[in-house]
Amino acid sequence: MEFSPSVENKGALPTSQVVPMPASRPPAPSPAQSAELTRPAGPGLHVAIISDGNGRWATSRGLPRSAGHRTGAEAARRIIEAAPRLGVHTLTLFALSSANWKRPAAEVSGILRLLHEYLLAETAHCVEEGVRLSIIGRRDRVPATLRQAIADSEAATARGTRLHLRLAIDYSAREAIFHAACRFYKVTELSPESFGRVLAEVYRGGSTEVDLLIRTGGEQRLSDFLLWECAFAEFVFVRKAWPDFTAADLEAALQEFALRERTRGALPGALAG
Repeated sequence: MEFSPSVENKGALPTSQVVPMPASRPPAPSPAQSAELTRPAGPGLHVAIISDGNGRWATSRGLPRSAGHRTGAEAARRIIEAAPRLGVHTLTLFALSSANWKRPAAEVSGILRLLHEYLLAETAHCVEEGVRLSIIGRRDRVPATLRQAIADSEAATARGTRLHLRLAIDYSAREAIFHAACRFYKVTELSPESFGRVLAEVYRGGSTEVDLLIRTGGEQRLSDFLLWECAFAEFVFVRKAWPDFTAADLEAALQEFALRERTRGALPGALAG
């Protein structure tokens, strides 16, 4: 990801909600690996991931937290590569929570640097692979160089249709909903759907309902992530820390999702009628 940000008045983020991105593209999977990746849950899914555990993973190995972020970047790389083959059309990764500014400035800088490196190194590859990249969250508190890199990457990848990759940077669901509510009074059509459209404008990267939310690292909470979109999402909590999360783990989560009966408050199909 990114550069050397000027975070004079910021803190740094917890690895629990950080998805530092890869600085370079991973090797393509072998044909055998590709064959193992099926589409257990069908096409068009929106999967959101709270990638928790980078720091704890590094600390447990006697490594600096920055090593956890770098290794977490490799995990992000694996999942981004695998997602389209597994029927995922939209993938939202929690990269930086607005609450994470409370962490040490050096840690924030390192994560933003990873983001900037990723945007510079991977934009062309995203174009080749049909990946549309969007950043959701605030942009006014990140350095100008990162804002420009975000704008350039979004413009270059805007026509991608194979995967919509959304990175949540300086993101707070409560704050996004609040700002959408402040704008909503100007809207003539008062409905949940029209509010959702206003919320999508606030996000910049759009807003669609989440089908499956995955959180690694063993914790079981949303941490102010996609509160509106996760209203009817299925949750899968994984004890494995994010750096150890693999394409096979994503596939297993999708297979579990496929077995669930999503009633949205109605009677299950077997009981209805």
